[in-house]
Amino acid sequence: MPFKFLAVVCMLTIIFSCKQNKEESLTENIDVKASQDITEKDLSKLNFTEFVLDTKTENIVKDWQEYYQLQDAVISAKKGDLSFFKDNKEGIKTIFRELVLNIPDSVNSDATLARILALETKLYKLESLSNLPTTSKQELTNTIKEFLESFSNFNFQMNKKTEKDSRIIEKP
Repeated sequence: MPFKFLAVVCMLTIIFSCKQNKEESLTENIDVKASQDITEKDLSKLNFTEFVLDTKTENIVKDWQEYYQLQDAVISAKKGDLSFFKDNKEGIKTIFRELVLNIPDSVNSDATLARILALETKLYKLESLSNLPTTSKQELTNTIKEFLESFSNFNFQMNKKTEKDSRIIEKP
């Protein structure tokens, strides 16, 4: 009799403990996903200097399609939409390869190419962190900020190159 009672108690303990583990695991997965959602409101709180292209530089890059594809990804990232970074390694690689190959001569310089490389590095970092389920919201927000800053610095460098080339210095 004691053996049957002990067996029933053990079975009930196992059944109830298994059920609790499944529920805890499900709740934990939902919490991780909810903690990673980033909204436009969260990103509007970021504090950085954003440079946009001036009119001279805009005229130079108006036919540079890869720049505008990258700009669309930046606009989406500002809204908290990271769908561009989900399983798009080949597309990202193609954009940067074409970005360097088709760069207009007027903005092509070593400094601009360095900014493209820095932007590519930040984009790959954002891509990898956005695909990890264990990334915290704060870490993802900081990485988005770094990516946006690198795009802004890229714009700034192109503006400076255009400005420098447009100066007319007379030599005596």
